[in-house]
Amino acid sequence: MRSTTGINLVCAAFLLLNGALSATAQFNKLDSLSGYHLKVYFSKGQKERATQMAIRSHNAIVYADSLINFRPNVSLLVLSPLDWPQYTKFPVYGMPHYTNDQTLVVATEDNALWKSFLPPMDQLPPSLAEQIKKVYKKDEALTMQPFFDLLALHELGHAFHMQASLNMQRKWMGEFFCNLFLHTYIAEREPQLLPALSIFPNMVVAGGTRDFTFTTLEQFESKYEEIAMQHPRNYGWYQCRLHVAAGKAYDAGGKDVLVKLWRSLKSKDNRNDKEFGDQLVREVHPVVGEVVLKW
Repeated sequence: MRSTTGINLVCAAFLLLNGALSATAQFNKLDSLSGYHLKVYFSKGQKERATQMAIRSHNAIVYADSLINFRPNVSLLVLSPLDWPQYTKFPVYGMPHYTNDQTLVVATEDNALWKSFLPPMDQLPPSLAEQIKKVYKKDEALTMQPFFDLLALHELGHAFHMQASLNMQRKWMGEFFCNLFLHTYIAEREPQLLPALSIFPNMVVAGGTRDFTFTTLEQFESKYEEIAMQHPRNYGWYQCRLHVAAGKAYDAGGKDVLVKLWRSLKSKDNRNDKEFGDQLVREVHPVVGEVVLKW
């Protein structure tokens, strides 16, 4: 029981996240906010929404800086559907993304992408349906906005590891790191939001692998573009699996896991899978090493 349309859209979107370059339009055509550890620009009439996103992003930057002593340069764009194509080449409205020019882009309002992620309630186990109705709701209407608002912090994680030039070793580690960055901040600073962060990926992973052609990390590395472009639901499963793994790593070792992973990824020595797994066990936490050693 999956929201197939939503997974297809978001998986194709993930492939483009690091390559979607902002358009040349000047940010000074947008309104702006000051007083945060990132530059904030927003569409007309969206000051409240921009403030909400700016506060959480600012707090995440401050918190992460307190752990790893690094603060990236980021411009946050909070865009309406009308402004979206003027400031980003990313094709899907509503998908948070971080671009190569140090820009984090988020949407101002509910949209087709977010709505496509809502599974049909009558096809879910009653207990899961009740959880979704309770967690993914705004103004008495079901919406995936609570989940997508938090994904903005996943994208902020890319700003940290990219600007610090960490040696991520593997494509999957780039995503795992950002999920750990996100999960650690929410668990430590806004734990009331953990259900919104975890219910959807847990639901996808619990659905099993029977419908998927690719399930190993080796396949994810060697066939990355093929999986994302030709098997988007399969790609979405990988993303959710890495999200769940990051949550387990935090549960096992707390915030120290993020700190130790950051330090470990500063190594410029490239490793094979066994060496990388052993490095993660030795320098970070056994649960993180298990991602590669016992996937």
